[in-house]
Amino acid sequence: MSALQTLAEVKLVGNLGSIGYGLAAIGPGVGVGIIFGNGTQALARQPEAAGLIRANQILGFAFCEALALIGLVMPFVYPTS
Repeated sequence: MSALQTLAEVKLVGNLGSIGYGLAAIGPGVGVGIIFGNGTQALARQPEAAGLIRANQILGFAFCEALALIGLVMPFVYPTS
């Protein structure tokens, strides 16, 4: 059996939703990094506004994580046949 025939017989096992979730998790990960990076810079520039900045950071973090959780649930909502 040649190598080409062996490659032709390999079957993909699993759900492509897991690959999709892996790609979908990149966005919220980058978003969380940007949120906390810019929040740290803002706290360094205006320490007197720490309460407002921290509240906005937590709100932004919650929205980013909600997107990641939606990405986790979608393969289960729309399963492949």
